Amino acid sequence: MEIGDVPPNGQIIRDALNVAWPSVLESFFVCLAGLVDTIMVGSLGSYAIAAVGLTTQPKFLGLAIFLSLNVAVSAIVARRKGAGDQDSANRMVRMALLITLILTVLISTIFVIFASPIVKMVGSQPDTHQHAVEYLQIIMGGIGFSTVSLMLNAAQRGAGNTRIAMLTNVISNTVNVIFNYLLIGGNFGFPALGIRGAALATVIGTICACALSLASVMRKSGFICLRSVKGWVADRMSVKSLLNVGSSAFVEQICLRVGFLLFAMTVAHLGTTQMAAHQIGMNMMSMSFSFGDGLSIASVTLIGQSLGRKRPDMAKIYGNVCQKIGLLCACLVATVYFLFGKQIYMLFSQEAVILDYGTSIMRILSITLFFQIEQVVLFGCLRGAGDTKFTALVSLISVTCIRPGMSWLLCYPLGIGLIGAWLGTFCDQALRFVLTFLRFRKGQWTKIRL
Repeated sequence: MEIGDVPPNGQIIRDALNVAWPSVLESFFVCLAGLVDTIMVGSLGSYAIAAVGLTTQPKFLGLAIFLSLNVAVSAIVARRKGAGDQDSANRMVRMALLITLILTVLISTIFVIFASPIVKMVGSQPDTHQHAVEYLQIIMGGIGFSTVSLMLNAAQRGAGNTRIAMLTNVISNTVNVIFNYLLIGGNFGFPALGIRGAALATVIGTICACALSLASVMRKSGFICLRSVKGWVADRMSVKSLLNVGSSAFVEQICLRVGFLLFAMTVAHLGTTQMAAHQIGMNMMSMSFSFGDGLSIASVTLIGQSLGRKRPDMAKIYGNVCQKIGLLCACLVATVYFLFGKQIYMLFSQEAVILDYGTSIMRILSITLFFQIEQVVLFGCLRGAGDTKFTALVSLISVTCIRPGMSWLLCYPLGIGLIGAWLGTFCDQALRFVLTFLRFRKGQWTKIRL
């Protein structure tokens, strides 16, 4: 039952922007650091861009269980914040931290030992294989700092403390870029480590992020304070919710990662030059994704807290506001990509073949990102309500099946090559938008209990 009046439109927009802008800025800076990373690695040659690109999907496959756990943590903390139940929220976060530490040891060990066959499976070429193996081993060997930081930041976002997560990531990525400069090319007396230097810089950045995240949850003034509770097991309702939402989110993550991995393998077999051009395009797609991702994080917080206060009407309103902000962001980014696509690619490479591919990719992306940003925001709305079973189903249909299937068909049997892969990506993004938009409009997600 709806309780209370609906605030004025101006107040609703201000509330949404107050939560959203730090998340959008955080996601933007994370992607910007990734772009700078690629530009710096690109100075070594197209083989280096391709080698780093080969490790992206295996890395995220390893992170899948942590990312799914974090979806559940954010959604549950947001509900508890809306209900004013601080003790339950903090006990749940402590339990999630323990689970994260145990799983990190297991997954990190597996990836370090089996890095070579993993990279080979993705489709590495003779000139990229060993570089990709070394990069993956270093990244996954130090992944513990990242997993702890990601989990604690997810809890802070659920509580509405998006500025803490933003500050943590901005500082972390700034450190990453600085050490990229020092270690990739060997500046100011540091050794020139090439691709290994880029990997070490990333780990050093995550160490800083982990330290800052841990410090943020030790302050007694914050809603999330791990010093204020004892024990490592949450209440029964929170454990049940963590399992229900986390398991569905895990299935979704596996569907996403398997689909993206199959997609990456399809492109990798086209050759090193095509893989390099594709990786630059994926970096630009990540940049547009950052706007949707930031709004998605805000949606989880706003919708979760609204439902925790028994205000499904406000949950729908905040979801609509975030979608409209996302549409505005899409218009701005699409204009830049369409008009300056080739110039953007020239920041990464001067090879004529890569620039030719880049012009076509950026034009396709300038249309695709409208569907991309909107569906990412809608996914956040549904996740904030705990409707992760539906998002898992959509990911299975669209990302695991449609994207790699259409990309393979267009790349090889129809002979379109790399551009075919990007047309397959367009099909995936458009389908995800249609399915999630229809789900959001029905409103059944407001009735899920956490």
